Amino acid sequence: MYLDEVKQIVTDVLALGPAGRSLDEHSALLGSIPELDSMAVVQLIGALEEQFGFTVDDDEISAETFATLGSLTAFVKHKLTA
Repeated sequence: MYLDEVKQIVTDVLALGPAGRSLDEHSALLGSIPELDSMAVVQLIGALEEQFGFTVDDDEISAETFATLGSLTAFVKHKLTA
């Protein structure tokens, strides 16, 4: 649940093009995708907030959240069900 939506947002924000299609829940993000730098993290958070209608506080942002597509999706699910 939410994996495909988060995958699409990651692909769009990072402009991964066709490479984004190969992402799965185990795909490493932070440190593995050169396009995912600190500015892209901010853009990605903004896109997630806009798409899902929640707000991310600064203290909720960690490297663990952006470790994999699955961990980022779990974060989105947590925000939507908390």
